[in-house]
Amino acid sequence: MSVASTDLETLAVDTIRSLSMDAVQTANSGHPGTPMALAPIAYQLFNHTMQYDPSHPNWPNRDRFVLSCGHASMLLYSTLHLAGVKATDKDGNVLDELSIKLDDIKNFRQIGSVCAGHPEYAEAAGIETTTGPLGAGVSNSVGMAMSQKWLAENYNTDQHKLFDYNVFALCSDGDLMEGVACEAASVAGHLKLDNLCWLYDDNSITIEGDTSLSFSEDVGKRFEGLGWNVVHVSDVNELSNLSKAIESFRSCTDKPTIIICKTIIGWGAPNKQNTHGAHGAPLGWDEVELAKKAYGFPPEEKFHIPDGVIEHFANNLGQRGAADYQKWNETWAAYQSANPEKAAELQAIFDRKLPEGWDKDLPEFEASEKGDATRNSSGKVLNAIAKNVPFMIGGSADLAPSNKSDLTFEGAGDFLPNQYAGRNLHFGIREHAMAGIVNGICLTGLRGYAATFFVFTDYMRGAMRLSAIMHQPILYILTHDSIGVGEDGPTHQPVEHLSACRAIPGLNVFRPGDANEVAECYRTAMEISDHPAAMVLSRQNMATLCRTKYAAASGCAKGGYVLSDCEGTPDVILMGSGSELGLCVTAAEKLTAAGKKVRVVSMPCMDLFAQQSQAYQDQVLPPEVTNRVAVEAGLRMSWDRWIGLQGKFVGMSGYGASGPYAEVYEHFGINEDAVVAAAGG
Repeated sequence: MSVASTDLETLAVDTIRSLSMDAVQTANSGHPGTPMALAPIAYQLFNHTMQYDPSHPNWPNRDRFVLSCGHASMLLYSTLHLAGVKATDKDGNVLDELSIKLDDIKNFRQIGSVCAGHPEYAEAAGIETTTGPLGAGVSNSVGMAMSQKWLAENYNTDQHKLFDYNVFALCSDGDLMEGVACEAASVAGHLKLDNLCWLYDDNSITIEGDTSLSFSEDVGKRFEGLGWNVVHVSDVNELSNLSKAIESFRSCTDKPTIIICKTIIGWGAPNKQNTHGAHGAPLGWDEVELAKKAYGFPPEEKFHIPDGVIEHFANNLGQRGAADYQKWNETWAAYQSANPEKAAELQAIFDRKLPEGWDKDLPEFEASEKGDATRNSSGKVLNAIAKNVPFMIGGSADLAPSNKSDLTFEGAGDFLPNQYAGRNLHFGIREHAMAGIVNGICLTGLRGYAATFFVFTDYMRGAMRLSAIMHQPILYILTHDSIGVGEDGPTHQPVEHLSACRAIPGLNVFRPGDANEVAECYRTAMEISDHPAAMVLSRQNMATLCRTKYAAASGCAKGGYVLSDCEGTPDVILMGSGSELGLCVTAAEKLTAAGKKVRVVSMPCMDLFAQQSQAYQDQVLPPEVTNRVAVEAGLRMSWDRWIGLQGKFVGMSGYGASGPYAEVYEHFGINEDAVVAAAGG
C-alpha cells in the first residue's frame, strides 16, 4: 500500500497526520487514528472553505470550527499551527506569535503546554469551545448557529451585513450515540439552522471495537427525520468529494446539513488502520515510521513539516481570510457611523461587558408577611435586567410559565423557525441540550440563560460543569427548589442537588431568602463575567423581610452576611438559605424572647462567602461561637464547613414525600420548634 504523493494539498494533509502521530507517540498517550482519518476534512475546511482570518482569530464574523470529537485534539492543534493562527492575550488582543507553537505540539498532553489532551477553551486562540465529553461540542455548535441568526436579524441592515458566519462541527460515532447530540440536532432541525454543518466521522470504530457491537442504526435516515439535509461522502481522501459536499451545505437554505463521511481510522498505518488499535493508544514508533513511509515522509524525522506547506496555508486561508476581515472591518466602520446606538450594543458584546445602566430598573420589594415565591420575584428581576441588556437571551425546557423565565416586556419576542429576532428561546423538553446550546450562545458573547426545575439539573450536569470549566457567565434559573414542591413527591423534590451543584468548582450557587435577596443575587451574578451562576428558587411563598429591621440585602454580594444580631457575643448563630431563612428569623424571635442572644446569618451563596477574607468570615461567624445551627431543606453535606463539629443541622437526610408542602415540612421536622430545640432553647 502506498499513498505517497508530492502534490501540495496531499502533502499538507499528510503533515497534519504526521504531526498528530508524532505528538501522540512522544506523549505516549492519546488518540492518533482519528486525526489521521480526519486530516483531509480539517484541511479542506480551513484552507479552502472557512471564512476565517488566522491573524484575527477572535473576529466576530469568523466561521466557527468545533471539534466535538475532542479526543482527536491533535487534529486541531496541527491544523492551527500550520494555518498560522495568531495567539491572543487574556483580553483578546492579538500577539505577534503563533497560538500553537511547534514546541507546544512536541509537549502534547504535558503540564504547561496549551495542547491539552482535549481542547480547552481560552488556552489557545482557535479553540472555540472545550470538548471531550462526547456530544457536548455539537450541542455548543447549535447555540453558536442560533447566535448568528439572532445577531443577523437584530443588527444586519440592507447596507451592512455584519453577521453571516457558518458553524462547522466535526463529530464522531460516539458524539452521535450520546443522547445530547440527538436533542441538539432536533432543536437545530426544528429551527431550520441552515448555517450549521456537522461532518460525521463514520469510521465504525469505538474503543471496544467495531460499532456493530452496539450501534446499527441508519444515521442518515435519523437525521432526515430530524429535518436535516443529509449528504454522503464515500472517500474523504478525494478532496473534491468534500468540496462538493460543502457546496451542498451552502446551497441548502432551509435545513442544517450533516455530511456523513466514510473514513478509515489510522489511515496510512499498514497494521493498525481500520482497527480499534488506532483509536485510544499510541501506534508505536515502528508503526509510525511505516505510516510515514506510506506518506512519503522521512520515517525517522519527528515533527517534520515539509517545505511549502505553511506557505500553502498562507496563500489560501491566510490571503482569503485577510481579505474577508478587511472587507468586514470596512463594513463595521460604516455601521458605527450609520448606527451608533446599535454599534454600542455590539461593542459591548465584543468586549463582553454589560451596557451602562443595565441594573437601573432592578426592583425593590416592600416588606410583606405573605411575601411571594422567589420564582415570581425572579421573573420580575429577570425582566428588569433583560430589557436593559439587549443581548440577553434565553429560555426554558418547556417550563417557562412555571420557571417565570419568559421575557414579557414589549419587543422581547420569540426565537422561532425563520423568525430569529426574538429573545425568548424554546428548548422543548431537552434539558441537556438546552444547557449545551446556551454554552454555545455565551461563547459568542451573548448573555444566555437556561431555566428548568432544580431537580432536572441531573440531566444538565455535564454541560453545567463545562460552563464552569470555560468560565462562561451562563445563568441557570432553577425553580421548585426543595421538598416545598409538595404533592409532586420525591421524584420532583430536589434534596441532594444543592450539595451536588455546590460541588461544581466555579459554579456560584445562589439560594435567595426573600424577594430583595433575589434582586441582589441577580445583581451579583450578572457582574461576575467569568463564572456561571445557578439561581435556586422556591415554588412556595416566603415573607419579604423589612430591611429597616433587618440588614440590607446588598450583603448578598459577599455570599453570606449578618441578617440580624444581638448585643455582645451570641449564644447561638442560626444560619440558612432560601425558604428556610424565614425559619431562622422566627426561631430567633422565640429564642430571644426566652433570653438567648441570637445572631441570624443569611447564606445565599456559600461559594462567594468562601472567597471572602478570613477576617470577614470570622466577623460573620466568630470562631468562639461554636453553637451553630444551619437550616436548609436539603442535605447537610455542604454546611459542615460553616457549622463546625459541634454544629447542628435541621434539614433532610433522605428523599421527600408527596403531600401539601407545609405538611411535608412538618413530616420531616423542618420547623420552628426543631430549630429552637437544635439551638438549645
